[in-house]
Amino acid sequence: MIAYIIRRLVLIIPTLLGIMTLNFFVIQIAPGGPVEQMIAKLQGTEVSSTERISGGGEDIKQSSGSKSGGESKYRGAQGLDPELVQEIERMYGFDKPIHVRFLEMLRNYLVFDFGESFFRDRKVTDLILEKMPVSISLGVWSTLAVYLVSIPLGIRKAVRHGSRFDVWSSTIVIFGNAIPTFLFAILLIILFAGGNYFSWFPLRGLFSDNFETLSLGEKILDYFWHLTLPIISILIGAFATLTMLTKNSFLDEINKQYVMTARAKGLTEGRVLYGHVFRNAMLIIIAGFPAAFISMFFTGSLLIEIIFSLDGLGLLGFESALQRDYPVMFGTLYIFTLLGLVVGLISDITYTIVDPRIDFESRDL
Repeated sequence: MIAYIIRRLVLIIPTLLGIMTLNFFVIQIAPGGPVEQMIAKLQGTEVSSTERISGGGEDIKQSSGSKSGGESKYRGAQGLDPELVQEIERMYGFDKPIHVRFLEMLRNYLVFDFGESFFRDRKVTDLILEKMPVSISLGVWSTLAVYLVSIPLGIRKAVRHGSRFDVWSSTIVIFGNAIPTFLFAILLIILFAGGNYFSWFPLRGLFSDNFETLSLGEKILDYFWHLTLPIISILIGAFATLTMLTKNSFLDEINKQYVMTARAKGLTEGRVLYGHVFRNAMLIIIAGFPAAFISMFFTGSLLIEIIFSLDGLGLLGFESALQRDYPVMFGTLYIFTLLGLVVGLISDITYTIVDPRIDFESRDL
């Protein structure tokens, strides 16, 4: 197993490189980059001879009445001094060839240096570290809640397939799956966060204003008090699929010949279920864990972050994509890709824990 883990760790490097390379060149050729956005801002306002455009610690002065001396490669740059356009390019690093920018990015990313945001005047690393607690909180606790609810419920439904419990629980599952996450989040706010009825939970943020003055126990309660409604919102929309997947996986295993043989030998139903069926049925569930975790960690929590005013990585990445803030875009992409690859490796290791018969050593990657 050690040799397999080493091979997978080594494979992370070319995989990460391929993803970053593809995204870098696709984004670079897309219209509406930071230079074009700055030009659009300039063209949308009058810029006098004394006005300056600040960015990256540099001041750029535009002479009034300057005209473009030639055709610009940027849409909307007509009427601007070519020297001003070149200065904007230099400010954002676009004065260098694309391959030079790419190699510099790779060299910096090896030491987790993501540069500075184009529009926030802060280091990308600082932004990511600032937003990370929110995304980690939503991703970890939501995933844990979904698995703690869905797996026992799915097993119970499989064991009692066709019973009244199975029918009623399926109704709840279908109902939960039919309600969009954001709609349920709004409903929770109306009911329990000072909407029209109760004001039991806070509406925004991860902590209270007086968090630093609280004791350790009070800090923990305050933390989960703020997370209760967001986690419930994500749970309602996410547990349905995993519950049905667990039920169908266990039903498939329960109907196999080895289960009938185990029962014929006189084993108890609990021993059959958790000693034989469980490790086989759980494999397909474990296989979906990396995708489920990353989805809740990033894309699944985006609307929740917006609705509950939680400033996390999902919102940061979305806003950066709209603004074409490339350092932030690629920095968050790098983090999520690396995290997804590592979680995938952890998923494979979990396979061998659930079912020791699985041997990755004898398989090619």
